Amino acid sequence: MQASYNQTTPRRQRLAGNLSKPHFMAAGVALCLVAAIALIPSNDAVAKRRSTEITLSFTAPKEIKSERTSSGESSNSHTELLPEEAEIALQWQTEQVRNGDNLTSIFKRASLNATDVYNVMSAKQHAKVLTKMLPGQSLRLGFNEQGKLEKLVYEKSRLESYQFTDTEHGFSGEHVVLAPELLPTYRQATIDNSLFLAAEQANMPHNLIMELANIFGWDIDFVFDIRKGDRFAVLYEEKFLDGEKIGTGNILAAEFTNQGKTFSAVRYENSEGIANYYTPEGLSMRKAFLRAPLDVFRISSNFNLRRKHPIHKKIKAHRGVDYAAPRGTPVYAAGNGKVIAAGYSKANGNYVFIQHGQRYVTKYLHLHKRYVRKGQTVAQRKTIGTVGSTGYATGPHLHYEFLVNGVHRNPRTVELPQAKPIAAQELGPFNNATAPLLAQLASYNQNNQLAMVDPQQKQNP
Repeated sequence: MQASYNQTTPRRQRLAGNLSKPHFMAAGVALCLVAAIALIPSNDAVAKRRSTEITLSFTAPKEIKSERTSSGESSNSHTELLPEEAEIALQWQTEQVRNGDNLTSIFKRASLNATDVYNVMSAKQHAKVLTKMLPGQSLRLGFNEQGKLEKLVYEKSRLESYQFTDTEHGFSGEHVVLAPELLPTYRQATIDNSLFLAAEQANMPHNLIMELANIFGWDIDFVFDIRKGDRFAVLYEEKFLDGEKIGTGNILAAEFTNQGKTFSAVRYENSEGIANYYTPEGLSMRKAFLRAPLDVFRISSNFNLRRKHPIHKKIKAHRGVDYAAPRGTPVYAAGNGKVIAAGYSKANGNYVFIQHGQRYVTKYLHLHKRYVRKGQTVAQRKTIGTVGSTGYATGPHLHYEFLVNGVHRNPRTVELPQAKPIAAQELGPFNNATAPLLAQLASYNQNNQLAMVDPQQKQNP
């Protein structure tokens, strides 16, 4: 082995000695070209590298909906992070919004300065929402290891937040809406004393009680018509987030039996995204007018053409209904229409008159505040003012009048015109969407009735 090595060495020396300097230069150039060609990636290699980048990019959860900019790209560039960037841990600090707070005062409590406020408010998207924060809401501030603010999360609710992230181009904002899990829930009750008490005993949330009354309020007078033994059944949504119940959604279907007559309603959202309640046949539950233009009330003075006026002590026609309610209670437009008068007079106090088509006029007197002006178009249930005691009034209440062709009618008993039924082209989709809901409600009702049957009757049919 050693002899072979010794023989090779002189040979290499002889070969080197026969090569001139130009030969060495040419060989060097050739080697460089070969190396450059070897470093050029093939198309397959490029494709593989691009595929890897897509695989490694961060994908937002499906339940998060991000608003898009006009260019169609996500306004939140930080949602596409490489794993090593996403793993950088931030130190989080939570600040509660207090009365009188603004971003400057909150940042001051968090030991941040005016420059930090300016940087965040310079975000191109959604920065304006930080000027409308409400007491009780919270801001989460994320700091890096150097103590620099990298991220701000304004939690408007459990399901809605605005996130601002520091990027190389400054802070970028994103509106994030979480979609909760919606589970159908059934409740039923028989009224013994009042609707509210029966609903509470059935563990039905207060907001759904009001919604139930609104759905059937065009057919049932919940002040005078409710009787002991009336019953209702409701199928509604409950909202869950990460397995925790966070609230209620819409009533999907409901029944109300009043004095032996059963009314049914089902929710349907049409092709334009507008949701309303209908009978199973597709007739709208809502009339053209609300039976009462406010939610929480007790009737203090009924329609009476020979009523003694409480202030003037004289027999004077009372051409409307007085709804006693706390000062500031919202007053709604009874139907779609146009404001033909809005002002103040000594007797009426603050008042609003609304024209509904050619035949109908509604009047609202003694308001604390007016929210509409003459000539303005209003929709049914738009807040036009609040309950007050202005003018000739002995206490806070709404005086409500209903005129048909210029003649006063009792708002409680006047026959109200029907709203339009569902459009003919919507009837097929309506039946497809509502039939399962009505069937589910009927199934729950049947199971509930069977559960209430006496055990002895089950054994001896």
